[in-house]
Amino acid sequence: MSNIIRVTPFMIVPDLEAALSFFVDILGFTLWFKSPGYAYVQRETAAFRLLEQKDFDASYKARYAYYIDVEDVDALYAELQSKLATLPDHNHHAPTTKPYGQREMLICAPDGNLLVFGQTIFHDPNGILKQD
Repeated sequence: MSNIIRVTPFMIVPDLEAALSFFVDILGFTLWFKSPGYAYVQRETAAFRLLEQKDFDASYKARYAYYIDVEDVDALYAELQSKLATLPDHNHHAPTTKPYGQREMLICAPDGNLLVFGQTIFHDPNGILKQD
């Protein structure tokens, strides 16, 4: 019997309200809990614990990388495309096929946190990836 539900990483953000707007309004997450300086957002089986730290050095871009595995990254991109258009062009990249067997879409949050949504497109059970 499986007992683990999901991994919910803490994401340190300099502005909780801006982070919530990004996750809820742009990416379609649901806000489940909010208190001063903390919020919990979830979409399907992906969740984040947003922790506000106003004095965090936000000048370092892509301080963390969060990888979210999805079934169909192109469908997710099509769903989010109109909202992603409201972000600066350099803050999002359409899905691309990578040589390591993933198709990935990158989105940089306004505070510099990098989220990668990825779909496995081919897998070698021996651990050696090959492209046809």
